[in-house]
Amino acid sequence: MDVSKMTVSINKAINMQEVAVKEKHARTCILGTHHEKGAQTFWSVVNRLPLSSNAVLCWKFCHVFHKLLRDGHPNVLKDSLRYKSELSDMSRMWGHLREGYGQLCSIYLKLLRTKMEYHTKNPRFPGNLQMTDRQLDEAGESDVNNFFQLTVEMFDYLEYELTLFQTVFNSLDMSRSVSVTTAGQCRLAPLIQVILDCSHLYDYTVKLLFKLHSCLPADTLQGHRDRFMEQFTKLKDLFYRSSNLQYFKRLIQIPQLPESPPDFLRASALSEHISPVVVIPAEASSPDSEPVLEKDDLMDLDASQPVRAPRERKSLFDNSKFDDVFGSAFSNDPFVFGSQNGVNKDDKDHLTDQLYREVSGLKAQLENLKTESQRSLLQLKGRVSELEAELAEQQHLRQQAADDCEFLRAELDELKKQREDTEKAQRSLTEIERKAQANEQRYSKLKEKYSELVQNHADLLRKNAEVTKQVSTARQAQVDLEREKKELEGSFQHVSEQAQLKTQEQTEVLESLKQELTRNQQELQLLQGTLAASAQSEAKWAAQLAELEKERDGLVRAAARRDVEVATLQEQLGRTQQELTGTQESAERQAKDQRRVLLRECRQAAERAVQEALGQLEEPTLASCAGSADHLLSSIRSVSSCLEQLEESRSRYLACPKAELSKLLHSVTLLAHLTGDTILQGGATCLRAPPEPADSLNEICKQYGRDTLALLASLEEEERLPQTDCAALWTCLSKMAAIGQELLPRGLDIKQEELGDLVDKEMAATSAAIDMATARIEEMLSKSRAGDTGVKLEVNERILGSCTGLMQAIQVLIVASKDLQREIVESGRGTASPKEFYAKNSRWTEGLISASKAVGWGATMMVDAADLAVQGKGKFEELMVCSHEIAASTAQLVAASKVKADKDSPNLAQLQQASRGVNQATAGVVASTISGKSQIEETDSMDFSSLTLTQIKRQEMDSQVRVLELETKLQKERQKLGELRKKHYELAGVAEGWEEGAEASPSTLQEAVAEKE
Repeated sequence: MDVSKMTVSINKAINMQEVAVKEKHARTCILGTHHEKGAQTFWSVVNRLPLSSNAVLCWKFCHVFHKLLRDGHPNVLKDSLRYKSELSDMSRMWGHLREGYGQLCSIYLKLLRTKMEYHTKNPRFPGNLQMTDRQLDEAGESDVNNFFQLTVEMFDYLEYELTLFQTVFNSLDMSRSVSVTTAGQCRLAPLIQVILDCSHLYDYTVKLLFKLHSCLPADTLQGHRDRFMEQFTKLKDLFYRSSNLQYFKRLIQIPQLPESPPDFLRASALSEHISPVVVIPAEASSPDSEPVLEKDDLMDLDASQPVRAPRERKSLFDNSKFDDVFGSAFSNDPFVFGSQNGVNKDDKDHLTDQLYREVSGLKAQLENLKTESQRSLLQLKGRVSELEAELAEQQHLRQQAADDCEFLRAELDELKKQREDTEKAQRSLTEIERKAQANEQRYSKLKEKYSELVQNHADLLRKNAEVTKQVSTARQAQVDLEREKKELEGSFQHVSEQAQLKTQEQTEVLESLKQELTRNQQELQLLQGTLAASAQSEAKWAAQLAELEKERDGLVRAAARRDVEVATLQEQLGRTQQELTGTQESAERQAKDQRRVLLRECRQAAERAVQEALGQLEEPTLASCAGSADHLLSSIRSVSSCLEQLEESRSRYLACPKAELSKLLHSVTLLAHLTGDTILQGGATCLRAPPEPADSLNEICKQYGRDTLALLASLEEEERLPQTDCAALWTCLSKMAAIGQELLPRGLDIKQEELGDLVDKEMAATSAAIDMATARIEEMLSKSRAGDTGVKLEVNERILGSCTGLMQAIQVLIVASKDLQREIVESGRGTASPKEFYAKNSRWTEGLISASKAVGWGATMMVDAADLAVQGKGKFEELMVCSHEIAASTAQLVAASKVKADKDSPNLAQLQQASRGVNQATAGVVASTISGKSQIEETDSMDFSSLTLTQIKRQEMDSQVRVLELETKLQKERQKLGELRKKHYELAGVAEGWEEGAEASPSTLQEAVAEKE
């Protein structure tokens, strides 16, 4: 097909008129792709069309391109993959146009891109999606994972088809007969290709789902069934609406889907499935007709010569079969057949013997001539084949050069047009330069571009001249080859004629000896065949016998070696099993001994700690320490929780000694230290208490220490662990708690009247800070939505949304804390005023104030970190640290509020629920920050494809050095963080009135640190 004709058809099919694409133009484009076996001409014409400026033109391009992908040559897909990114950009561009053909073009381009990706991933599927059941099974390679992935890809493909279907219907005014108008037909025409694709995709999806249900459980495929149900409903409705349009009734017969979808849970339902068949009237011609006819003609022309050549060779061999053999024999023949009468018997025998000798010589000469003739014939055939191969190669090079020349001409035309456009731009820039000097820079850039284009034009002209020279050289070589071939054919014909003449002459002379010679030859051939067969058979059997003997010897040696190896391995296996058994037993004994040693050492250390506390209880240095009943009660609560942990660890250790040993040792050590602190706290409290409660408390502390030592002594042996009982310790703790409750102060002089007002002010300031932080986050979210797009907008929305959720959770926590504080004040102040209550409990009040300040400060810092992270100037780690700091501050506020609250109070339960909400919101902020960070980092993909081995090795060493440096910095920063926290708690103790060694015991500090962590 002529390229110009195809170009005209493409321009006629893709034009700016809002009418449907004519079928004859589309058919010509399809035939053109089959003729040139690709889509180079199609894309060279389309690239010159203004698809980005005219929506109707782009819509009709999508229709024609869809037809080419379905019915064109298979290479259309390969030639179109390089334009996939341009189709995506064009789809995004048309997606901004909400009216007319804008959305239609955007969705259609996405569909075409999806179709190209689908056929690239699944090359077994043809463009028109027509496959048999066997081909469908082969596409999945009998692997359920491949069938699962193939079903998902079909769902995605069908989803784009249905979206285009629905969008076209939504853009039409169904109240009027739009299918009979040219504008309506322009929009409806591409739906014929969509209907064809949808029918095949629906059929294959049903079959694949039945196959998956036969291999996988039904729960695993619940998502597939739900998605199929949704697409089935849409497709059934769209098929029904399409079948009622007048435009489709004369062009296509649309199938109707069943009333109810297939039941995939019932395997027999597959037999009830009927594949939907779309019927289209037969076309006048097929795109494959011309290439098939040309191929048949070529095959017939090529096949004519191999038929004649063997016949000529056979006739030549038959005619020259006897002439070369008997020519010399006849010239040396001593007999004269006309004078045989009167010859005696001896002469006759002598002549017979001589004749036999002559026949033997002739046979040898005949074999030599046959061998030489066959060798010459094979050489001539090889030479002819080489010449034909060279001729075909030269023709291919000529065709390739012609194609390159045509492509260069097309590029030359484009460059000429570009040069004309550049000249026009130069003239316009000259006029603009006279008017405004500000455009001088732009003019110079265009001038440089023009020079570059001229240089490229000159390079292309030189390249065109070189290609033309190569074409002429190839033509001259082809002419030389044809001339040489004709000379060889003439020489071959001359040799054949000479052989025929010689055959005729020798045939007349040797006519009398033919019969006898033929008989002798037959006998000789029979004997030679028998002898050759016997020799071949004997040699064959001898070779096979030798090979079998060698193979038997090798197998015997290999079997002997294997037996020795098996015996050695069995001995090694026995020794290894014995060693393994001994090693396991010794390891178990060592583990048991180690556990016993650890328990003994831990018990001894714990006993020393308790004994030291009991010893300090009697020392006079304890009088310098100040204690209080509330600190004593706090220590008792810590010991109670530790006892519960110890009982749980003991039960787990009895169930699994190896895994739970560390937890049991930790519980024992913690119990010893907390017991010592409680004993010292009780002794310090006795010094400030009345005599009778002080003596009782002192005795109970000593009894508690002795019971603790008895409990620790029972933990040394594993046999005594199940009988260990903590009832005595619980009794002592309950008595100490009762005395501590009696020793709590009932009233104090009011020294700081402003504490009550300060608590209310700080709580109000914290609420205001939270509200301000929420407003700033909303403002940042609005700015991000207005200025950011894509991944950055998605990350910013997720992070700011989680921060807003955290602020709301903190606001709920503050409200709950206020309610709980109000309840505590109402229940504890009696007849006193709230200010008097706060003044009486000044330490607790100062703790509330400190916690409120920390919450407000943390909210302000988190908003600043979020603002910097959204702008891209900050770090995501700062945002995570701020969220953790807020969670710690709110935990401090909860702990301060919970100290004086009733454990059965509903406000306390509400406060704890709000605290859990803050923890969940903090986890959400951290999770969204980590996800956003990873999502942004994934956009900067690392490409090492262009690096050499040396460069990769060097970068690997640099990365290892960087990792070591960062690990060192991380360790130093962690040490620095620990020191900062220690200093922070020291300063916090001074600011809030803690007295080291007096009012705040070490256990209280440890509990506060653990609470904040």
